[in-house]
Amino acid sequence: MSIFYFIKQRFPKKDKRNFLRRVFEENGKIPNNVLNDDEYFTSFNLQLPVNTPQQPNKLNKLNYSTLSEYKFAFDLRTIRNVFIKQNFPENDDSCIYEIFNRLNSGGINLKPQEIRMSLYYSDFYTMLYKLNTLPEWRKIIGVNEPDLNMKDIETLLRGFAILMEWEGYQSSMVKFLNDFSRKCKRVSKEQINYLETLFNSFLLTCSNLPEKAFYLKTTKKFNISMFEAVFFAQCSSAFKEQRLVERKINPEKLESLKNDGEFITAIQSQTTSKENVKKRLERAMSILCEQTLS
Repeated sequence: MSIFYFIKQRFPKKDKRNFLRRVFEENGKIPNNVLNDDEYFTSFNLQLPVNTPQQPNKLNKLNYSTLSEYKFAFDLRTIRNVFIKQNFPENDDSCIYEIFNRLNSGGINLKPQEIRMSLYYSDFYTMLYKLNTLPEWRKIIGVNEPDLNMKDIETLLRGFAILMEWEGYQSSMVKFLNDFSRKCKRVSKEQINYLETLFNSFLLTCSNLPEKAFYLKTTKKFNISMFEAVFFAQCSSAFKEQRLVERKINPEKLESLKNDGEFITAIQSQTTSKENVKKRLERAMSILCEQTLS
């Protein structure tokens, strides 16, 4: 995309990159009407450091149309790609994930979810992208625009992973989410459609909650561990029966959960240990639904 933008002599504005990512996902490209819109892009020339005052950089302040004698070499330059495929072990992508992570050592390093998206992109992830733009979801996490590093996508992924496969959870969380993402490449479109409607029904059960209901009082920030526990408690029975969630979350019970000593311990220290994951699911089921974890 950097080469594409350079040739087009347009550069995306930083505060518009989330919007442009959605445009690209929907269209498979950046349409010309968007590319030429100054609301989203700016024109630019290369800004390169000088070697010495007597030896200015020959490419400084140039753009694609003014490269002159360098343009021919630029157009014929080979773009090299290296394809890495893991053949063994067959059902464990940890090696290729680690290789990808080590190769990702220059420029701006990718976050774990960005690497995950590169390795395991699927129709399931397309669904997560869609859910991530819902106003009701943005209200829950308290941030209007999607995160550039996909932290909110990871939150959704973690919620579904715990809901669907909590019994097989083993720390670390990174490996658990990697394995879950790989498995989701084989999930049927019918099941993906169900999971989307299930999440929408969950959002409806949150409609009577106050703002920042999933924020901790101590940090005043959205807490992923709290969200995953509440999401699990609300949706586990419905998921087992492949139906939608109907019972709204009781604000008073949610407040009781947030003040529960065992729950607080499980979301504030060693949050990805198997014991604490299980403990907060148990407390959420008990307080919010008056059920036991089964």
